Amino acid sequence: MLKALADPLSGGSNLRVGFVELDPHGSGCEANGVEQSHHLSRLLEQSWPIHEHLKNENSESLFSWIGDCVAQVVRRGSEAFELTPDDELPMGVTFSFPMQQKSLAEAILMPMGKGFAVTSDLDLAGHLAAGYEKHRTSDMPPIRIAAIANDAVATLVSFVYRFPAESHQKAAMGLIVGTGCNATLPLRLSTLHESKRPASISVLPGQEAADVKIAVNTEWSIRGSAPPLRKLGLITRWDTELDEAGEVPGFQPLEYMTAGRYLGELARLIFVDYYQTGLGLPVDALPSRLHQRFGLSTTFISHLHPDSPNSSMLSQLEREFPAEDTSFCWTLDLADSLYRIAKAIEVRAAGIIAASTVGLLRCAEEIQPDSSTTELAVGYTGGCIQHFQNYLVDTQRFIDGMLDLDFGGRAPVRVVLTPCHDGGITGAGILVPAALASQST
Repeated sequence: MLKALADPLSGGSNLRVGFVELDPHGSGCEANGVEQSHHLSRLLEQSWPIHEHLKNENSESLFSWIGDCVAQVVRRGSEAFELTPDDELPMGVTFSFPMQQKSLAEAILMPMGKGFAVTSDLDLAGHLAAGYEKHRTSDMPPIRIAAIANDAVATLVSFVYRFPAESHQKAAMGLIVGTGCNATLPLRLSTLHESKRPASISVLPGQEAADVKIAVNTEWSIRGSAPPLRKLGLITRWDTELDEAGEVPGFQPLEYMTAGRYLGELARLIFVDYYQTGLGLPVDALPSRLHQRFGLSTTFISHLHPDSPNSSMLSQLEREFPAEDTSFCWTLDLADSLYRIAKAIEVRAAGIIAASTVGLLRCAEEIQPDSSTTELAVGYTGGCIQHFQNYLVDTQRFIDGMLDLDFGGRAPVRVVLTPCHDGGITGAGILVPAALASQST
């Protein structure tokens, strides 16, 4: 039975630290409120929001804060599991940012984006270990960074580990649509450009390297995704305005259109423009927060709906953005307009994610007329796809519709969006024993 530490930085909005217990002889169950699935338990888990002032810190300050959080959980674990200073703790790390990796235990963190001030390449394992050492006391065990993965990779690992494998179905892809947006899936080595292939891979006797499939963190939102979106006429003037006001213009064009960090801001830009140019009214009269970048949150418009069971859209807006000018007041028409804007943003986002998902699965040769697998499960996680209007339902609807069009209503395979929540922390823990085994050989 292995106890490992898991440390995912999820979507750039939350840090979670906990112990993951892997028992090769146990049975999956749920007991005492602790999730146990396929011989895996999550213990002593703790979460912290990453506030804006932390994002603005330099790398040393940011990783010192992360180290302090890790130390708090290790201190609890030392007491609960009777750990000593001689018990080195292997740690699995999930980071929701692009990284360059030559081994599972090493990663060079690239410029982070998502509002973080850290823009230079840095040694992720070294910074995490140094941050923890600043806060470790003499009675606590040291940590060893055993495995590092992108959060989309960890989600796929967790999904494959926990998803029941049967002859007609398979776990094909991991999808994250939260603060950010990304996907991971196995791709044949021969389909990757030479510059994207790992320096070395392990193959079975008699197996050709070109036929090997490796898990690829696609980072499908980084530079290069804008041209096809622009060619299809999907990028509007509001998208361009949002992009140009960002920390690194042009860096993540697909995220601006699909991910939770940006959808509220996109709705704000469209609404203010509509109020001024569509209705011909003075924007100075609008509540001051509607003039501020990110003043309209994605969380708020996620739940703005005419059928809301809690309160009317009008009362929600009056509470969230009280009138500050006597010439302005919220009306049913304005509330309905903002809801329609939110819904249009969500439908477009769902369509883009659906098309990207089907496109990747085609690249992976998973959607074939003669496929023996009839169900491809895509493990999804992230608050945005779960809670923003009808994002999840519409994404599944678009996927089904595309496959019906492609195959004349007789698609050989169904792509099913399947929950894989908390994949970052469980995936980080699952990777630890594999990393330890590879390091010992």
